Amino acid sequence: MPLAPADMLCFSLYSASHAMQQVYRPLLDALGITYPQYLVLSTLWSADGALTVKGIGQELHLDSSTLTPLLKRMEAAGLVTRRRDPKDERQVRVALSDAGRALQAQAAPVQACILSSTGLSTVAAARLRDQIIALADRLRDPDRQSPPDTA
Repeated sequence: MPLAPADMLCFSLYSASHAMQQVYRPLLDALGITYPQYLVLSTLWSADGALTVKGIGQELHLDSSTLTPLLKRMEAAGLVTRRRDPKDERQVRVALSDAGRALQAQAAPVQACILSSTGLSTVAAARLRDQIIALADRLRDPDRQSPPDTA
């Protein structure tokens, strides 16, 4: 007998992801950026400098065909710069522009607002995040060993 969506793990994750993005939307609209742009900016904010498109893609689990148009729009908006790596012309390095760096301070309250919206403590949110990451890792690599059940 098929499961109803409400009984499916995949639907629960999809629904939670959709609800999370709905909470992010007004916060990011106020900054003039989209959720995918916020993820790219967060990746660059946490880096020690420019990253390759491939490096950003690995961090965000996005392929270059998805990332390249996003980065082009971000460059047109003045948030990032894209330059060919002089040591390897096949690589494109992405760096924050001055406007992209300045946006970090404006975006600083976003995470606290999101955490507050979840109703979770910092510890509970970190635990849930770690469980979701472990699930995603296992789904990407089914041969990965699952950690012992500690529940």
